[in-house]
Amino acid sequence: GPATMPPMDPEARYQAYVAELERDYRLRIVKKPDSRLHRAIHKALIVITFGGMREYLDGYQTTIGRTLYVTADWDQRDPSERYCTLRHEAVHLRQFRRWTLPGMAIFYLLLPLPVGLAYFRARFEMAAYAESIRAVAEVYGPDYPRQAWYRDHVIEQFTSPAYGWMWPFRRALERWYDGVLATAVGSCA
Repeated sequence: GPATMPPMDPEARYQAYVAELERDYRLRIVKKPDSRLHRAIHKALIVITFGGMREYLDGYQTTIGRTLYVTADWDQRDPSERYCTLRHEAVHLRQFRRWTLPGMAIFYLLLPLPVGLAYFRARFEMAAYAESIRAVAEVYGPDYPRQAWYRDHVIEQFTSPAYGWMWPFRRALERWYDGVLATAVGSCA
């Protein structure tokens, strides 16, 4: 597994993973601000979240189908951060391959509700954020995802306007996070 591999230069690790995803998923990386669709989504999210989600264009990477839409500063971000983000987004690539674009659109955006109780969106994101937790533990060490600020950051993605208050049950999310931490990071310690 990854723990037995010799340390790799962070940029080389990122580039190797991009190449793997390009080969396996025909991944395309597109700058979000260059996309009319994403500029429109950004404006819609500001309206839908009553101004609560204003960071869509410059704070979040987004996978749709086999395309990863990235912020304008993506190439300037730390290569270890880009690698960890790519690990999260690769989960979404697999979800789109399994559920198809129309299926993901229906489940992710609409069921059972578009905001507040977005069960399927929460499940898809739980899988992706579990991978984020594993990735940061591998890259930055097992103590990184144990930090309170990181745990709070991940949980707030579910309970805040970031994803339309997709799963407002904080205690359940804390149990989920701690379970992921125990299985993903407990073995790295």
